Amino acid sequence: MKRQNQSSVVEFILLGFSNFPELQEQLFGIFLVIYLVTLIGNATIIVVISLDQSLHVPMYLFLQNLSVVEVSFSGVIMPEMLVVLSTEKATIPFAGCFAQMYFILLFGGTECFLLGAMAYDRYVAICHPLSYPIIMNKRVFMKLAISSWALGFVVATLQTSWVFSFPFCGPNEINHLSCETPPVLELACADTFLFEMYAFTGTILIVVVPFLLILLSYIRILFAILKMPSSTGRQKAFSTCASHLTSVTLFYGTANMTYLQPKASYSPETKKLMSLAYSMLTPLLNPLIYSLRNTEMKRALMKLWRRKMVLHIV
Repeated sequence: MKRQNQSSVVEFILLGFSNFPELQEQLFGIFLVIYLVTLIGNATIIVVISLDQSLHVPMYLFLQNLSVVEVSFSGVIMPEMLVVLSTEKATIPFAGCFAQMYFILLFGGTECFLLGAMAYDRYVAICHPLSYPIIMNKRVFMKLAISSWALGFVVATLQTSWVFSFPFCGPNEINHLSCETPPVLELACADTFLFEMYAFTGTILIVVVPFLLILLSYIRILFAILKMPSSTGRQKAFSTCASHLTSVTLFYGTANMTYLQPKASYSPETKKLMSLAYSMLTPLLNPLIYSLRNTEMKRALMKLWRRKMVLHIV
């Protein structure tokens, strides 16, 4: 808690992929395209769901919230990452590093809880279809969505405040793409064992518990689908859940490997690649997965496109 008296570091240096200078120009181009596609894809989902009244049901409103999280998550990480790739020495102020870590944890934590809420929504829709409008009404949806954001806020506030309560007296080079907790914590010149135990326990509660609940939901869903007499019904139910399960596996798998592994388990370069998976690929793939595999989303998108063309002609 004596950070200001003990810390001599006023800025950090993000090393990124500086070990591979010959690749930085190509990586900049690739990441810029991915970022733009991510923004366009998620923004399209947000707009389509907002404008189409038939999509104002929990399943799509959860998806809209997820797209807001993905746009925000990308906006926190990708611009700074592009700066790192475009300069030889990318610096970030102490306060800027604090803010970036805070919002990474906020949006990452919120996504964990939102994915869990979405799994519960699918479980109710498939296992209790007749009771779905009663169980998953507007009030329940609001409670789940607000709780997801509130829990993300609590996680980010507690963890970021604790990390930056440690003194930082040098070195100040973060061997990573952004100010995530593990690489920043390695630079603290104090005993961080207690915090690491807290962070490990917190990560289990934030990441593993929702993942296990999602897994349990899908086990129940699988048994319900197998009992369906119609092959068409089974195929439709599998298609509905496959997109969510794909997103969950990608996000939770790479996040678990990053935050639940001992320091020496992976090289810094491997950790950077795992970080890219949940900070860049998941926001990119979510709109593609949900839009291309969902008939209602495609119908609403085509309806919006036709309306735009009519207005343009008129």
